[in-house]
Amino acid sequence: MNFFKQIDADIFCIQETKMQEGQANIEADKYYKYWNSAEKRGYSGTAVFSKKKPINVTYGIGKEEHDKEGRVITLEFDKFYLVNCYTPNSKRELERLDYRMIWEDEIRNYLKELDKIKPVIYCGDLNVAHEEIDLKNPKTNRRSAGFTDEERGKMTELLNGGFTDSFRYLYPDKTECYSWWSYMFHAREKNVGWRIDYFITSKSIEKNIQESTIYSNIMGSDHCPVGLEIKI
Repeated sequence: MNFFKQIDADIFCIQETKMQEGQANIEADKYYKYWNSAEKRGYSGTAVFSKKKPINVTYGIGKEEHDKEGRVITLEFDKFYLVNCYTPNSKRELERLDYRMIWEDEIRNYLKELDKIKPVIYCGDLNVAHEEIDLKNPKTNRRSAGFTDEERGKMTELLNGGFTDSFRYLYPDKTECYSWWSYMFHAREKNVGWRIDYFITSKSIEKNIQESTIYSNIMGSDHCPVGLEIKI
């Protein structure tokens, strides 16, 4: 809450809420609040708090097999769409990799359809470190969930399809910038991490990006917050 109040964001997005709306009393009186909870209690889930009331809010991407997990909230504003997403993890032994590939194609199609109408800001825990620069130990993680060739390839497809990774747009060569660390082996203390949380924009508005920040000093989770400043 200290960070939430201090950052005073126009729009604040949360992934993996693991709760239903109303299970926590969150003091955010100047925000409109939108929750998308999984059918399975204590699992997945997303939330968005926005100072400005959107024109429209939708939950999921219109595919029942995905939407029961509460992974996507889309807010439509005058000049852009905001899509908050918690991407499925491929899990240990990559047991969910095949499903993840289906998901990636569906969410990319969803974003591209929105982009035909107006620009998109797509954010969240996207559960992939795109390039070797985006994690500490790329060689030993080639077949780990979040760094398989398949998952990285899907991110490349998305970016090649008219979207921009805001952080790499500003900082293409910046190293040791991570947003997630394992709870094991003192990974965070040693900064043995992965950059798997993103703000991705439509390419048409990439020149409007002012700043893309990783708040690695903010504790309280195995992830840290990331932020985008953009003029629209």
